[in-house]
Amino acid sequence: MPFFCTFLPKINLWRKYLCTMRRFFNTTGLCDPQRHYIVNPFRDFYADILRLIEDQQYFLIHAPRQTGKTTFLHALAHRLNREGNYVSVVCSLESAGYPSISVEDANEVFVRSLYRMAGFFLEKQYLPPDPGTCTLGNSLFGQYLTDWCHALDKPVVLLLDEVDSLYDDVLISTLRQLRDGFQSRPQHFPQSVALVGLRDIREYRLRARADNPSIGAGSPFNIKAESFFLPVFSREEVRGLLDQHTQDTGQVFSPEVFEKLYEYSGGQPWLTNALANEMVAEMLRNDYSRAITPEMVETAKERLIEQRQTHLDSLADKIDEPRIRPIIMSIITGEAPAFDGFDDALRYCRDLGIITGSSPVRFANPIYREIITRILNSSLQHGIDTDIAQTTWYLYPDGSLDMDKLLAAFTEFYRWNSESWLERFQYREAGHQLLLMAFLQRIINGGGRIEREMAVGNGRTDLAVFWKSQVFPIEIKMNHDARSLPMGLQQLARYMDKLGQKRGYLVLFEKKPSEELPWEQRIRREIHIVDDREIVLLGM
Repeated sequence: MPFFCTFLPKINLWRKYLCTMRRFFNTTGLCDPQRHYIVNPFRDFYADILRLIEDQQYFLIHAPRQTGKTTFLHALAHRLNREGNYVSVVCSLESAGYPSISVEDANEVFVRSLYRMAGFFLEKQYLPPDPGTCTLGNSLFGQYLTDWCHALDKPVVLLLDEVDSLYDDVLISTLRQLRDGFQSRPQHFPQSVALVGLRDIREYRLRARADNPSIGAGSPFNIKAESFFLPVFSREEVRGLLDQHTQDTGQVFSPEVFEKLYEYSGGQPWLTNALANEMVAEMLRNDYSRAITPEMVETAKERLIEQRQTHLDSLADKIDEPRIRPIIMSIITGEAPAFDGFDDALRYCRDLGIITGSSPVRFANPIYREIITRILNSSLQHGIDTDIAQTTWYLYPDGSLDMDKLLAAFTEFYRWNSESWLERFQYREAGHQLLLMAFLQRIINGGGRIEREMAVGNGRTDLAVFWKSQVFPIEIKMNHDARSLPMGLQQLARYMDKLGQKRGYLVLFEKKPSEELPWEQRIRREIHIVDDREIVLLGM
């Protein structure tokens, strides 16, 4: 019996398995079109990237975590190999991404990682040399690439993932080896190299210069021809992703469901898949005969926020970074930022996907906004005395919410606690807003929800408290000068129009300390009528 025939039954079994395997919304790692619903990984980039490869250029690809970089890179390498003009491999450098590793050890990690990954992309005749034949040295990786390229009859396209995870001398050494081989491409070095990670090239420079002040403006960094930022999914791409599920199962994402899902995810790839998966797989248990409703999207959003999975929990690691903190404070307070390095901080936050890429500057999506504000006010929320945090105390006999009583309780709480709390709060500039949001969140968690609107330069923070059929518009504003009150009344009136409400609350915080403006003078409650709308002013 021919050798191949012995494997025929197994091959047929795998084919049968693949044909019966259902696809699903992927939230963990690389997307496979056979197993997952997937947006075209190349989007509109392939022609531009192919041009750079043909021109023998080195380039950057950067995007936040879990936005499809790895899926894109694997699809690119496989496509280049199929087309037959190049030998292409994806190699992650993340295993060497810790501060204590030496340059020599990092080079060995790179070589072994490249050799191991090459087996997933290339036929045997194109594999790089066996690392067992190499000797260690500071230039091992560069020499290894030279030896490999020299032995091939096709140029190499090398896609290096997680480059910006490298530290200090290892980062500098790696970039210098790539620069040194640049002149000998394509016969003796990769024709084209993509540096892939979270950040653009300026972040490489900043990171390298922290401990290498003499690195200069050029040297390792002057070989990059272009930089690509992978965007979030467009409306059409999200619609197409959901339609794949409908085509496979018959289960429909109605226009109302789609709009809510797209609003909450902002097109962020992981959030888009996670919301859909939460509804289809977790809430409906893959029962495709059941309808997906807009209320399920709301529930799925809350469940993701409560679960704080790795993707969302990683936001907690970022919010204390010096370049991120002032941007977050400016969004929450609505104040125009005034600090050195604002443009650099803005680019950094956009590279990480925390904020939108356009003006006004706001959080990238409502789920990020909710996660970040809850993280910031969680300690405040848990520190509120249980005696005043009983939801039932603020309910009418019919179960509706008494917002006047709730805000009166906050006013009293703020008078006696704000100065000591704000003094020790890390985000002190946004402390007033976060303190009120923490107080409301503690009460509203008993059966309602809060939606927030924040953006740099708005001069305010808008909240909408939803309790059963009730909607309460609330605006939080700092009292800077005589214009603050009339401006706040007009802003809140417009927000009330948006929510379709005739009654709202303006909370106006004084900036002056109590030594300059005593509590007896600063606490006030007034009713203002603005174009037939009733606005309750609470000054404090």
